[in-house]
Amino acid sequence: MKPSHAQWLKRLPALFEIPAPNPARLLRRIEIMERNIMLPVKMVFIGMILYSFESTRWFGLTLSMRDVMAETVQFIFWFYILANVFFAAVLLAAERMPLALVQWTVVTSGLVDALLIAALALLSGGLDSILFWLFVALIVRNSVSVPPSFSQVSLNVAVSLCYVLVGVLDISAASSLDDTTLLALDINPRDNLGEPFVLRLVVLLLTTASCYGMQLLLERQELAITEANEFAARESQLRSAGRLAAEFAHQIKNPLAVINNAAFSLKRSLQDGKNNSAQQIEIIQEEVERADRAITQIMGYAQLSEGRVEKLNVVEELNRAVAQVFPPAVPTQIKIHREYGRSFPPLLMQRRHLSEIFVNLLQNARETLGDNGNIFIAAECRRDYSVEISVRDDGAGIAPNKIERIFEAYYTTKEKGTGLGLAIVKHNMELYGGTVRVESELGKGARFVLTFPAKAAVRLAR
Repeated sequence: MKPSHAQWLKRLPALFEIPAPNPARLLRRIEIMERNIMLPVKMVFIGMILYSFESTRWFGLTLSMRDVMAETVQFIFWFYILANVFFAAVLLAAERMPLALVQWTVVTSGLVDALLIAALALLSGGLDSILFWLFVALIVRNSVSVPPSFSQVSLNVAVSLCYVLVGVLDISAASSLDDTTLLALDINPRDNLGEPFVLRLVVLLLTTASCYGMQLLLERQELAITEANEFAARESQLRSAGRLAAEFAHQIKNPLAVINNAAFSLKRSLQDGKNNSAQQIEIIQEEVERADRAITQIMGYAQLSEGRVEKLNVVEELNRAVAQVFPPAVPTQIKIHREYGRSFPPLLMQRRHLSEIFVNLLQNARETLGDNGNIFIAAECRRDYSVEISVRDDGAGIAPNKIERIFEAYYTTKEKGTGLGLAIVKHNMELYGGTVRVESELGKGARFVLTFPAKAAVRLAR
């Protein structure tokens, strides 16, 4: 098989993978479907079954396998009530519970519901029971409450298998009854599952596939809308900040230019009159030039020029930064250790901003290590879909009294440092709603931890 075909097949499962929804939105879906809709429905359903137990002769019909199944259903029903008391407690306190526990409760609840429906269908007609349509409804409900792809498909396939179990037990129970009992109970004997069973099973599987496909389209549409809003929000934020910085520079540099010209003219006139104020005028000029230089440096530090927000791959940008700081053609004794996770969400940023963050951190680690040492780069996606990246070195570390100042502009502990590298890292991270922190001990190196949020934290200028 050609490599291109192999790569295409490797990417094929990703086309059918449902993007994981935002945790808050997922919890909201569970609350609406399971707590607000399903809990009242289950209460009514349980009440109807209890009434049916009291008013209808479910038990003692014949001394046969049907009686055994009826008794078993009763025990299953009592277990079902107890289980739903636990499920209801978790759902009613869902906001205070871990999301993983709530999801586990929903999956377990769906499976328990399928088993009870299977038991009731077996007693109310088996393969011909009208309760078959509850299996279809259960699959639709699971598709809403259980969005992760593997869990959803597995649960809905299990629901379909419960209906298969109904068919197998229905044939087994009918075969254990004699003709008189079959006639008394109005049961049609079956030798095999038959074509109606196959058609109904196909309906269940098609419902599973259709619900999955519909959710896939809806989630991808939601993701596209979210990303479009992210692009618009971040580009608007950067444009606003860029215009603000440009206006600030324009308003400051123009008066400085006027002052500088006036000071120059005054200096010429004083020189002609041989006045001793020339030294003071030179000081004014130096201060003006220094202020102009500071503004230019601040503009370069701010990096707020307008640009294009892109959808960036974390691993690719990290590898690009490593190649920039440690070119393969230039030998070095510094070893790079990389540990990357999987399935990173894209970072919606300007590539230059993200590159500056990674390059400055790696350059800082390289200058700290000198000729040899180790740099450890790690990246992972957290459960809330934020991205955490750490850059650690095994150098001399940072003194405790200097850690609080290392992100300040123009503060440096190096002889030839500019004091802007780490300040740019902090500034660019905060520009996109992220954070950076440092952990260090003398003699044990330093570790810089970057956290990129799952959503843009738009901070509008006031």
